[in-house]
Parts: sequence; structure tokens; C-alpha cells
Amino acid sequence: MKKIKRVAFILGTIFTFFCNSTNTVAQIAGQSKLPFDMPQVQIPVFEKDTLNVVDFGAIPNTNILCTQSINEAIDRCSKSGGGVVLIPAGLWTTGPIKMKSNVNLHTQNGAFIQFTSDLSQYQLIDSYFEGNKTLRCESPIMGTELQNIAITGQGIFDGNGSAWRPVKIGKMTSGQWEELVKSGGVLAKNGKTWYPSEGALIGNEEQDKLPKVRTVENMEPYKQALRPVMVSLVNCKKVLLDGVTFQNSPAWNVNPLMCEHLTLTNLTIRNPWYSQNGDGLDIESCRIGTVTNCRFDVGDDAICIKSGKDKEGRDRGKPTELFVISDCVVYHAHGGFVVGSEMSGGVRNILARNLTFIGTDCGLRFKSTRGRGGVVENIWMEDIRMSNIPTEAIRFNLYYFGKSAKEDPITGELLVENMPVTEETPVFKNMFFSNIYINGAKQALKIMGLPEMPVQNIRFKNVFALSEVGMQINYARQIEFDNVDLNLDTQDFSVKMANSQNVRFQNFNSIGQKQLFLIGGNSTKAISLNSKNKKMGFQEIKVSEAIKNQIKIIQ
Repeated sequence: MKKIKRVAFILGTIFTFFCNSTNTVAQIAGQSKLPFDMPQVQIPVFEKDTLNVVDFGAIPNTNILCTQSINEAIDRCSKSGGGVVLIPAGLWTTGPIKMKSNVNLHTQNGAFIQFTSDLSQYQLIDSYFEGNKTLRCESPIMGTELQNIAITGQGIFDGNGSAWRPVKIGKMTSGQWEELVKSGGVLAKNGKTWYPSEGALIGNEEQDKLPKVRTVENMEPYKQALRPVMVSLVNCKKVLLDGVTFQNSPAWNVNPLMCEHLTLTNLTIRNPWYSQNGDGLDIESCRIGTVTNCRFDVGDDAICIKSGKDKEGRDRGKPTELFVISDCVVYHAHGGFVVGSEMSGGVRNILARNLTFIGTDCGLRFKSTRGRGGVVENIWMEDIRMSNIPTEAIRFNLYYFGKSAKEDPITGELLVENMPVTEETPVFKNMFFSNIYINGAKQALKIMGLPEMPVQNIRFKNVFALSEVGMQINYARQIEFDNVDLNLDTQDFSVKMANSQNVRFQNFNSIGQKQLFLIGGNSTKAISLNSKNKKMGFQEIKVSEAIKNQIKIIQ
């Protein structure tokens, strides 16, 4: 009987989901139908003049570095008024490629551009990483203060990340780990992390041995610890990335920082699943752009929205805003669509729609911690499909990399100290989820807000989930659920909720649980419950007498 119910649930919810999805896409297909005002994204335009890197001395299918030839072609093209620099089919080995204004670096089908593992080719420079200014190695592809640039075509850029990255033993099979250790490098003292060099180990695990004041000269022996992002574009305007593959990055893969008017389309972004800091796309403190029809299979978060870290991010004061992210597929990743944790400059006016997550550790992931500050607001997520999610399909975690919030093992209530609200308090509010379909997850939803700053004004409409357990909500305010269907595997409560206010369930349905609601917390107020298919009574709700009068059942 359970199997028959589940099949009926799947068929019914798929039909409902696609009906709603089609209507929603039709309504907001035009930019004028977006839920916020957004300028037209400016797409770069180039002269027709084409320079072939071969004419500048680049030799394919050898180990001879083409760095000088590629960069000379780019420089000549830019100085002559702009145009196209062509990399034909073939295997090309190169050091860092330095983009210039008004240049379209175009790769033919069959072009494989592999960045050298010779780290002497990457100079230490003042750069950025994980939201802060820092000394870092040059990126394989980089550009600063540029306008009207593009990387296009069907070629593949490979960052040779294995020459840079540490690897943790738990992320490999025993056979893979044995081969890696045999290949060289050094092991951490506990034997659980492999590093490509002694300098990389010291730079990561024995930082007391590093110079007190770091300079380009004295950090040279430890440069393997200063892994760059693969594609670093800083303070650029009118950027197009179209069609190419970016893979195997030393750290984050593609990282536009403080850029405006971004168009990212038809990209494939790949990293090994075990790659440390192997994010796919990190859009950081950027304005106005689209990400369309891209594919991700990476070792960390896939589509990430960021805006700087802690005080430096707040002082920068540049939110990521005015983006539409649509029609993308994420395979392996820690999170499919992610905001944070470096969001100190703020994130606002983002629409993510028609996304598919297949086996990502978490689906929609929102993370921060005390100390970050910043405001995340006005985020819309529509027509999201997820399958085989090992943890939560949707997760708000305001304790990321901070002091962990302990949970009561029975009620799921967070046992955490209330702190004063300051500029270091992160804020997540005004977020809207509609047409969310979850076909297999450990948990459908988990919200862990802060007692001093609850997650607030969050609305869920048309959510259908097959999961082991249902929802857990702590420190949330003004939360609405409309037309939510849960089908659960574990005999537990469908919803555990504590210390939350003004929470409304309308047209709620759940099967598979032992009881619908477990509601606790002394600060819980104004809870409204309505069932879609049957009358609900207090026999289906476990609640303490102290707050029972705060629960209202609407038939």
C-alpha cells in the first residue's frame, strides 16, 4: 500500500509541478516580468579582425609553453582596437593567460588548453581569495579593470589543479589514496591529508613557521599553499563567457569579482568531486547579469552568490545584485544553488529558476555565521527540481564555521545563546520559493536562524517532497507554507518547530509520519495550521501547555 501511495504521489505532484512551472516560465519569460527592476544586460561586441595564436609562434601538441604567444596575440588585438584571438584545435600548454579589453578569446572545437604544472610560471601577486585581499599566485586566466571581454567557443581550459590541491583521505577510495601517496608529495602528521609539497603543507597546517610579515619574496617557498582561482576577473565590465569548458581548477573555478554586466551561458564547469575548495561559479560583489544553460559537476558548491567576508566585505559594501540564473543542471556539488557564507556586502534581487540538482549534497543552501554581517534579501527561487539529495533539500544554516548550535535530540530545538544585534549579525529575509520538487532527500527543509535575528519573511508555495524526514524550523519569523506535500520514510514528526513566530501552514499534506507537528520553545507565537485533505486536531500535534494557546487550527 505504501508503494502504491508513493507512485500516486509522484504522478500527481509531477503533473501539478509541470503545470505550475509552465505557467510561471511563461509569466516571467520577458525581462519586464521579473520580480524586480533590472537593467538590460550589456553584451560585449567585437571587431571582426581575427588573430591566430599560431601566427604568434604558438605550437600545438607539444609541451612547449605557448604563454608568450597567446598573450602577445591578446595584447596586439587589444591595442589595435580589439577583435578575436583564435586558439585552433589542438593541445596547447601554457602559463597564465592575461585578458585585455575588447578581446574575444575564441576556442575552436577540439582546442584543449592545459595550464602548466610548473609553478614557477605563476607569480605571487596581491589578489583575492574567499572574500578577502591576500597574497596569491596568478590565476591561469585573469583580467583586472577591463571592458568588453569574452571567452567563447567549444574549447576546454584545464587548470591542472592536481599540481596545487591538497587531498583528504576520506574523499578517495583506498586504492586511489595509495596511488596518490606513491606519486610523491608529503602527508600531514596525522596521515589524513596529502599535500603536493612540503611548502604546501607548511602553508596550510604549520602557519606558525611562516614569515610574520608576508612578502612576495619570503612566501615563494610556500606558493603551492596559495592556490589561485582558475578564472579571476576583477572590476571588469561587459563580460561574456560562452560555450567553453572550465575544469580542474587549483581552487575556485570561475570567480567574477566586482564586475558588471555578466553574461555566462552554455558553460560546462567541472572539478573532481574530491577537490578542496573546488567551487564551480562564485559570483562575488557583482551587478547585473545572467547565468543560463550551464552544467556543473564540482567538488564544492556549484552556483555560489557571495559579496566579501566579515569587516572587509562590509567595508567594500558591494552587494551581488540583479542576476537571473536559469536553465542550469548541477550534478555532484556540496550545494546546488548557494548564498554565502561570504555575504558580508549583501545579496539582493536574485532570481533562480528552472534548475535541476542531481545528487548534490544539499540543494538550495543558505549559509552564514555571526561575524559576517550583511543582508540577504529579495531572493526568488522558482521551478527547482532535485533528486537523490543526501542531506537537506533546502537548508538555512546561520552557524556555518561558527560555534555550532546544539540540538535537543528529542525535539530538535536549538540550544543556543541569544547575542546582541550588531553590524556583525547576518540577516536573511524576503525569500520566495515556488514549484519545488524533491524526489529523494534526507530531509526536506531545515531552518536554523539566530535567536537575535530569525530568518524572516520566507514563503514556500507548491512544494512536493519525498524524503526520509520532513521539516525542522528554529528561530524563524513570518514563514508561510502554501500547498506543501510531504511523503516521508521515517516514523517521526512531519514538522518540528521551535522558537518561531507567525508561521502559517495552508493546504498542508503529509503522509508516512507518526505525528504531524512537534511544536516547542518558549518564544513560539502565532502558529496557524490548515490541512489540505482532512480535518486536523490537537491529537496530531504535540505541544507544551505553556504555548498551546498560540496554536490555531483552521479547518
